[in-house]
Amino acid sequence: MKRLLLIFVLLIIAMPAFADQQTGRFTWQFDLSTHSPGKEAKLWIPYPVSDNYQIISDIRWDGNYSESAVYTERIFGVPMLYVYWPKETSERQITFSFAVERVEQVKRDFPAEEATYDPRDYKLYLSSTKLGPITGEVKKLAEQITSNKQGVLEKARAVYDWTIENTYRDPETTGCGVGDVTSFLRRPGGKCADISSIYVSLARAAGVPTREVLGIRTGKTDNQDVSKWQHCWAEFYLPGYGWVPVDPADVRKAMLKQKLTLDDPTVDKLRDYFWGRVDPYRIRLSEGRDLQLNPPQQGPAINYLMYPFAQIGGDTLDWLDSEKFAYKIIWNKTL
Repeated sequence: MKRLLLIFVLLIIAMPAFADQQTGRFTWQFDLSTHSPGKEAKLWIPYPVSDNYQIISDIRWDGNYSESAVYTERIFGVPMLYVYWPKETSERQITFSFAVERVEQVKRDFPAEEATYDPRDYKLYLSSTKLGPITGEVKKLAEQITSNKQGVLEKARAVYDWTIENTYRDPETTGCGVGDVTSFLRRPGGKCADISSIYVSLARAAGVPTREVLGIRTGKTDNQDVSKWQHCWAEFYLPGYGWVPVDPADVRKAMLKQKLTLDDPTVDKLRDYFWGRVDPYRIRLSEGRDLQLNPPQQGPAINYLMYPFAQIGGDTLDWLDSEKFAYKIIWNKTL
């Protein structure tokens, strides 16, 4: 207990001192009882961990499962809570909750000169994914966008500006979208997974190490249903400096909600804010695409682990639809 308290205190000391922060508790409630009775059920839940910008504490789960454990996948180290019910179990229920303290993430004190780097050291973040190619039309477009740019920082910014100027938020997109870059280039309307994915693919094609950050937004009031508040953004790696957050998707979301055009001064402010900075009204859950879960799921790799993932008798539930899946996520704010 003393060791855990010491770790918690050290995390608090290490966190940047920003006034703007969010504290509260997420509670995830699952009831998979109505899905194909008489078959075994497996559930994987994103499992958040502490870092420099968030403290996750008081993690609890309870239910009528026969097995539960926390595992990580082997490529990105993504943590997950795995829950299992055998086929003879008639009810399948679990509640998973945790407290969170989150602060604004700011990475803008860029060095005057970039450090040299070997791309082989960042192979994982310069590679294509199943839905995010970095060759062909993506490579050609990336070269056009960054043709007169030098270094990682300039190229990352050029792709950021292009993404804001050439995409739009489509409110009809299911969930956060799937992030199919090839389809998105033909019709550049979607939500955060789509817009973040095009940024990542173009940046990687331009030689900028980049990754998507998958998470969920905090609520605004007590007992607020945030089951559909998942959100993802991107980070690029500036050698000699570290990971830098960018969120072109939230720029486009604000433009839609406020009915703003690109020449509006408010958009300039939004564009500046989400370059090297993201607000505290979100938490990080995972990263990575094309994941093999642990224990392994049946079938192909999953696109990402931002939503819960479940299989009943080997059949995958619709993870983008919380109502059909039968889960609810509640936020309670701590004053």
